[in-house]
Amino acid sequence: MPVLEKIVISDFRNIELQDLEFSPNINCISGNNGEGKTNLLDAIYYLSMTKSAFSTSDKFNFRHGTEEFSIAGTYRMENGLSSRFALKMTTKGDKKVRRDDKPYAKVSDHVGALPVVMVSPSDISLVSDSGDERRRFVNSVLSQMDHEYMTSLQQYNRLLLQRNRMLKEMNVDRTLLEVIDMRMSYLAGPIYEARRRFVDDLKPVVAEYYKILSGDSEQVDMEYESELSGTSLDNLLASSFERDRVLKYTGSGIQRDDFSFLMNGHPIRRYGSQGQQKSFLVSLKFAQYEIMKKAYGFAPVLLLDDVFDKLDMSRISNLLEMVASNDFGQIFITDSNKVRMSGIVDRLTQDRVYYETQAGQFTRL
Repeated sequence: MPVLEKIVISDFRNIELQDLEFSPNINCISGNNGEGKTNLLDAIYYLSMTKSAFSTSDKFNFRHGTEEFSIAGTYRMENGLSSRFALKMTTKGDKKVRRDDKPYAKVSDHVGALPVVMVSPSDISLVSDSGDERRRFVNSVLSQMDHEYMTSLQQYNRLLLQRNRMLKEMNVDRTLLEVIDMRMSYLAGPIYEARRRFVDDLKPVVAEYYKILSGDSEQVDMEYESELSGTSLDNLLASSFERDRVLKYTGSGIQRDDFSFLMNGHPIRRYGSQGQQKSFLVSLKFAQYEIMKKAYGFAPVLLLDDVFDKLDMSRISNLLEMVASNDFGQIFITDSNKVRMSGIVDRLTQDRVYYETQAGQFTRL
């Protein structure tokens, strides 16, 4: 499995320049809120996914007053050899990724080379926000594991933009529109099936992790909601053409899919406490980790950002048992409470590294 041995970060968020080395086991980062703990984890995530785990726009990732940022990591790969991955981004939108000084033909070709799972407080958006967030989560997981899925999704979204532009025209070219509809339907079918299989695989694993984490006090479930259940996209688009022309956008398709999170048969967004929602989201991300580990044949890097917040001690204890009893790979943990984190981690292993951060500067303890 790829293990991050060293990272060099320049002008990323509040980090001016840092050169850090890590343990292949557990790495702990402490410090007050706003000092840079999460930014370090996001830099690791960015190097894997070529985008931030938190910002949809790259303009928020540049250190104030700078015009480019770079992240370079040396990984020990599954064959035992080291590879260096380097990413550079400019304010002009020029993004380049290299592996061992060789550029990728496309930035997206890099996605999946360094599998990663991030667990953070911002995951609450998966429960509280619109279906866009839940689709983004599913797409990010499937894109890491399946390049054909990512390519099909990119092509579908380009056709969707083209179709929406055509719907805004006074006289819609129906012949061209039908060609676009057929191509969108061809792409939508496999995307729907990949999402359906993913949810089917994920559900029992989420339920099992939640059972461990919560002490079996609640039952959780997931449901995949799609208009393509039982029909094809070309049928949907043909039947909704008049409505789409009036509204001037495409009202049917996989871009409207959603995923429901349930607790005891009810939406967890409405009926779950903060602690229950946090437990569900941790279980969801750990299930993602298990699915990815099975698909790759090795463990992804696990980034745990402030996971102990809003969990009572019994759930924290159960969480630690989950980490200790499973074949987890390299782990990064942040916590503002250094004493709490060291007390927790030292019970698990002595093979760990501690860093403390202040204003984007990291000191090894």
